[in-house]
Amino acid sequence: MTNLRDRLTINPSKLDAINNILLNPDMEVINDFLAVVEKYGTPEEINAKADQAREMDNLLTIVEKTKPEYLEDLKWLQEKKESGVFISIEDYRKKVLDDKADKTTFNDDFAVTLEISACQYFPWVRMIAEKAIAEGMLMPGRFIRVRRMKEQEGDGDLAAFAAAMQIVGASYVETLDTKGTDGSNIHLGGPETITGYFGGVGQPNQHALAWLDEYLYYYTTYGVRQVLNINPGTVLLGYMLHRIGVNNEFKISVYMGNDNPYAALWTLLGAKLFTRDDGTTPLIGFNWSNSIDNRTMELTAQFRKDLGFEDIIRFEHHITETYKSIVIQPYNRRDELIEIADHVANISAKHEGADPEIDETREDPSDSLDYFRGKLEIQESGHWDFMTENFMDKFIALNKTAWALTENGLSFLAAPDLHR
Repeated sequence: MTNLRDRLTINPSKLDAINNILLNPDMEVINDFLAVVEKYGTPEEINAKADQAREMDNLLTIVEKTKPEYLEDLKWLQEKKESGVFISIEDYRKKVLDDKADKTTFNDDFAVTLEISACQYFPWVRMIAEKAIAEGMLMPGRFIRVRRMKEQEGDGDLAAFAAAMQIVGASYVETLDTKGTDGSNIHLGGPETITGYFGGVGQPNQHALAWLDEYLYYYTTYGVRQVLNINPGTVLLGYMLHRIGVNNEFKISVYMGNDNPYAALWTLLGAKLFTRDDGTTPLIGFNWSNSIDNRTMELTAQFRKDLGFEDIIRFEHHITETYKSIVIQPYNRRDELIEIADHVANISAKHEGADPEIDETREDPSDSLDYFRGKLEIQESGHWDFMTENFMDKFIALNKTAWALTENGLSFLAAPDLHR
């Protein structure tokens, strides 16, 4: 077995072949990549534009021009933060454990990030914040969004949401419009072409470069740093973009289908290959397939740590899922999270639906296909209130997870600037 293991050794000279491709001035795929980047300037200029775009004054100016009524909501959120009305972590633990809280040792090195998906509309932030204040609940430490970028840019949600995340201190992820379901694959339709989806929705031909172009636009215009990534080609482009100096970040989607430790090893090896000299990678979120078990995360955690990525790459794991259009229900992985959260670091507990026993009672249960609908169509169909209810259900599910973690002496990460 030792000899067999030795045969896996990669000769360092193999890197020469890779570098020959990357550095060949006639290599069109690299030239095309660099041409998109150069539209926005040097990496240093691109980062400077993003930093300026991310400044609160700039975001508020955009909100004032596009949706001035949102300024009042942002002001309200800022005032509530400053007044300290959100429950503290200490008080929350006492609420759950009573006198046992003072005797329980919480290991924050294994804190689970409380993640909610998808927070499609800015007004929902205030909605759940009001409930959190009134009932001593926790705001998410991480928000995922899957709303059409151009639509939310036009109605003011994009800038307002970015400003809100700065106020609460949470991380957030946007999903670009070049996500493969935008007609880029001309051979895919509805259920009648389902076998065409088996290889993924895809970002064919020049669409990977379109994704890169779109990313750089929102990065430099709104300071959007983290986006969803669903395709091996755009993952590679993300690695290369970071390698040349742009401070981009991305999370890999559940649609990528990483469902075993060898798929994870392949993805993380690519990340390591393109790390900067300081060891950083733009891959900051690794969304597992819904089908994985805890052992897969434990095995992957071993080489994630050895590659130097334990603190950088978060394992994002679905605890609940939308009731319709993605998994067989009932689906609830909360008990499995409790089993693993005390020894695998840097996990986020993603809540994409209500607890199934709640969702099944709703007139219109949560549905992943709702993410691809336009706002106007949702409103005209009379489904706006249903989707708002679905999001509140996800927020409640997230808080059930926080409660269960605390009951078991486990730490969580909620919105850090609200829950101190």
